[in-house]
Amino acid sequence: MLTIIIPVYNEGENIKTAIERIEKEVKYPYIINLVYDFDEDSTIDAAKDLNVNLVKNKYGRGVLNAIKTGIEMVNSEFVVVTMADLSDPPEVINDMVDSAIKNDADVVCASRYMKGGRQIGGPLLKGLMSKVAGLSLYYFAGLPVHDATNSFKLYRKSFINNVQIESDGGFELGLELVVKAYKSGYKLAEVPTTWQDRVAGKSNFKLVQWVPKYLKWYFRAFG
Repeated sequence: MLTIIIPVYNEGENIKTAIERIEKEVKYPYIINLVYDFDEDSTIDAAKDLNVNLVKNKYGRGVLNAIKTGIEMVNSEFVVVTMADLSDPPEVINDMVDSAIKNDADVVCASRYMKGGRQIGGPLLKGLMSKVAGLSLYYFAGLPVHDATNSFKLYRKSFINNVQIESDGGFELGLELVVKAYKSGYKLAEVPTTWQDRVAGKSNFKLVQWVPKYLKWYFRAFG
């Protein structure tokens, strides 16, 4: 029923705990695809005894290419993109699948900014920009979700198969897919989540480099 895609970059410190939490908390049948960039990635040794598929990024390094690689391999009804840094609570995946089934949704966003959601820690400027973007898209652009920029999302395979990815930066892909789903008449839903800043390892989010990429899809939502 479900493929969980986890793009990784030297997540050796986190991956075992992340997979154990998924195994403990996700109730739906799933497979996990860990998508890595290079053979020396510390995640590989740490994950070799775990129940996961190790998939090498075929489009070149970077989180965008890792997610694209993972998406192309999906044979299940649903796909969830989540991170290995323990910032996304795995139990929310159950709520996302429940919502997709109940609401016949093509995209389900895990929302930090709807009722019941919250964000703990992380860079102040990044968090503020994300919140302003998400809420302004909801109230002024008409998107039916409060947190379009969050990468923690569920997609129905039939939607993924019919959308062309244009992003060329990184995590703005999540915003692109929400905007395209909304503009094309697909059904969107959301569930609350609590995002918590990573406890180990280093973030690879490139704020200055990716802001213009986000703005492209932000303004497209209004257009």
